Amino acid sequence: MPDLSHPNSVSPPLWRQLHLTAAALASVRTGVSGAVAFEAVEPSLRPGVQALGFQALRWLGRAEALRRQLAKRTPPPAADALLCTALALAWDAGRSPYEPFTLVDQTVEAAKRNPETRAQASFINACLRRFLRDREELISSTDREPVAQWNHPRWWIERVKRDHPREWQRVLTADNSQAPMTLRVNLRKGSVAGYLRKLNDAGLQGFPVGESGIQLARARPVQQLPGFAEGECSVQDAAAQIAAPLLMTGFRSGGAPLRVLDACAAPGGKTAHLLESAAIGDIEVTALEVDAARSRRIDETLSRLGLRAKVVVADASRPAEWWDGVPFDAILLDAPCTASGIVRRHPDVRWLRRESDIEQLALEQAMLLQALWPLVRPGGRLLYCTCSVFREEGSHQIEAFFARNKDGRLLPSPGHLLPRIGVNARGLPDNPLGDHDGFFFALLEKQKG
Repeated sequence: MPDLSHPNSVSPPLWRQLHLTAAALASVRTGVSGAVAFEAVEPSLRPGVQALGFQALRWLGRAEALRRQLAKRTPPPAADALLCTALALAWDAGRSPYEPFTLVDQTVEAAKRNPETRAQASFINACLRRFLRDREELISSTDREPVAQWNHPRWWIERVKRDHPREWQRVLTADNSQAPMTLRVNLRKGSVAGYLRKLNDAGLQGFPVGESGIQLARARPVQQLPGFAEGECSVQDAAAQIAAPLLMTGFRSGGAPLRVLDACAAPGGKTAHLLESAAIGDIEVTALEVDAARSRRIDETLSRLGLRAKVVVADASRPAEWWDGVPFDAILLDAPCTASGIVRRHPDVRWLRRESDIEQLALEQAMLLQALWPLVRPGGRLLYCTCSVFREEGSHQIEAFFARNKDGRLLPSPGHLLPRIGVNARGLPDNPLGDHDGFFFALLEKQKG
């Protein structure tokens, strides 16, 4: 696709942003992750295009249902991506970032200026003009389609219904909301109360969540956060912040530093939190990551925060290749998963995943559990967690683990934490974690003797 962006443009016209947004959507439809698709956009245009793209992906189910009402045949991929982008942005007037007529005008302009869609410009114009004319009727006709109503694939909707029969609607609704920006205060360098004062002095508003978190009233670039470059805070979801304290609470070194393994560590947020949660000298952390490029992000995270860990590039499922034979006091296994609990941060995930992925990932999770459990000393702990709402990657995985291993017991754990919009009408938290993602946590203790 030709590059239609102007690197030096301060205020790019909407048609150009719509073109780039549609190009990203077209890439996602071919199996490219949203992160990669938006990374291809010129940096000066990326924030605006990504914002439009995230909104389009959140409402893609509705947009595709509307497009089927407007066109008997599916148009070519580039034209279909542009048309669905416009419909996703325009269908709900309350959420639309622009006036509907402006969106239609600029979408048609984008079609005319792109050689891949120029031949379909009149078709796109006709579809969108009809949408404006018959909007309420068209929307009403798609309300009966579950994929349009909930904006998730049908298999995903059915699985969440089965796994969480009382809360499935709340889960899917939360998935379509915009995730908040939550910070983790580095307690080695300050306090939550102290950092809240710094935010207030900088004209930023937030409220405390969890043990060391602050949820911002509005997301900001990290460069605007006081002390970020100096390591006073990190960006981390409130539910994700549970992991380190849950694993380490009640553990004392009694002399020698605790040996702790973060088994799937990139980008290093939980590694850093483990170190921040312990007194200096009380803990030695090995951060394991199979991908060399991703492991460099762990180093960058630790460097900014002024922390140290042993970073190892290796496969956690093959301890013979990296383990020194000395048991660990504690292991954190944040296992690879479908990421079904964080789709509001990565709205492309729901359209990229296939139902068959769950079984494959569950096999990988079980393999990691079996490989790492022998590395835990008697009396030690392993925290298994995933950012998934699917029970096959959570509670079912732990049930299968105990069927295979008789030397473990389950310590008090949150289990499935479902994503929620955790603020009330006044923007204040309605629960201790505020607005958070979906996770699963199971804390396992190896019994002695």
